[in-house]
Amino acid sequence: MQSMTQFSVFLVNKPGVLSQVCRELGKAKINIVALAMMDAVEHGVFRLIVEDPGRARPVLSQLNIPMTETEVLVVPMANRPGALADICEKLNAGHVNISYMYCTTGATGGKTLGAFKVPNIKKAIRVIENRRLPTRDMKVKLRGSKARITPSRRAAVRR
Repeated sequence: MQSMTQFSVFLVNKPGVLSQVCRELGKAKINIVALAMMDAVEHGVFRLIVEDPGRARPVLSQLNIPMTETEVLVVPMANRPGALADICEKLNAGHVNISYMYCTTGATGGKTLGAFKVPNIKKAIRVIENRRLPTRDMKVKLRGSKARITPSRRAAVRR
């Protein structure tokens, strides 16, 4: 889990603009770790995280396309149903807002990477590392309970 630089490149909705950005990154041998593309009527926002932001910055700048940089939290997760929900629930329980997020489809070791835009990355890391999910804690407590419902208790509940 770490903070990484995300580039947001604002692209005019015209054929060839996205391919130009990707081609230039490819020519410079810059590997894209995660990406998301959102569109609006007149432009799209191409959000990407690369292995080496220092090398990507001049490549993107030379294209003369509007761009911003921000730090996002990148979290390795198991590539399984519910893994994203686990992280979102932990952040929710720690009162950490998620402005937006996106995931890769695969990373090293069968994992996936989630990129989270949060207001305080250090707090989000603490919350994720230290907070157990309340729903899981409750399931463990319920499983560990030796209490049995007797017929008299069952009758009392029905009343």
